[in-house]
Amino acid sequence: MTEHDEAAAVRPLTLAWVSRHLEVGERIVKTEVLHGGITAEIRRLTVGARDGSTRDLVLRSFVDPFYVERAEDGLDREAGALTLLKGTGVPAPGLVAVDPTAAHCEYPSLLMTHLAGRTVLDDEGLETRVPVLARQLVAIHALRPAERHGEYVALTTADTVVTPKGADAAAWAAAIDVIRQPAPPYEGRFLHRDFQPGNVLFDVPPSSPADPRITGVVDWAAASWGPADLDVAHCSTNLALLHGPEWGLRFAEAYEEAGGVLAAATSERLYWQVRDGLASSEEVQVVARLWREAGRTELTTRAVEERLDAYITALMDALG
Repeated sequence: MTEHDEAAAVRPLTLAWVSRHLEVGERIVKTEVLHGGITAEIRRLTVGARDGSTRDLVLRSFVDPFYVERAEDGLDREAGALTLLKGTGVPAPGLVAVDPTAAHCEYPSLLMTHLAGRTVLDDEGLETRVPVLARQLVAIHALRPAERHGEYVALTTADTVVTPKGADAAAWAAAIDVIRQPAPPYEGRFLHRDFQPGNVLFDVPPSSPADPRITGVVDWAAASWGPADLDVAHCSTNLALLHGPEWGLRFAEAYEEAGGVLAAATSERLYWQVRDGLASSEEVQVVARLWREAGRTELTTRAVEERLDAYITALMDALG
């Protein structure tokens, strides 16, 4: 979903910075706000050449004071990830330029190429998309970068979990006790760290809706090094909240069916699943709003909280 109005205008210093990274004779002819992000403003810039041809770039700028303070690390991670991914076969944007400390722009910013495709958040066709998502994540985890990204960050603690009203108190208390324990040992992998349907672009041909193809994986600002289980758990949580708890449980199976390797012990797998599920409790309201804006109008905050409760309960039942 896009809009084209005064709010889409690029700020003067940022516009000058972007212009320095265009080809000779190119200029920005249109800007559009892209919706769906939580941490940053995102704009699509249509760039025109002298011969009348155009191409699109994407500008991400961190403007909220909370995220500005953390922007340098995130933009450095994203720039490093996009550089690493070039030529790997993982469909990611190409890096054009980055200003992580706002040395040239009004706010910390990153400029990258635009990818075709769209996010698909509908229930329809989910059974065909889940295996495709799983195969893509396996391909990401198969990368072996010469230089490791920084270790993963997990900010949620037992004290920051927000138990939804009316939730299964016993299940949530048990789940919170799980993340009081030390993290299990793991074999490190290159992680996207926010791999979920909102960051995956699809081409779904109208003539063949059962044959979706991923055209892009975006938002690499949290790229890091850590357990494959954590990426799987994050996508599982999002699927559970978008489509129902059973789909959260199904994704780990699809990942293994695609050749991915998870922790050997069930208790270790569930540690990561529970940790990510509990982490989502802190941002249910924001995520639900973004999904409603994307067309899932039935996903009220309360509806998402109920799905989260059902998912946490199902995970704890599996833990026994």
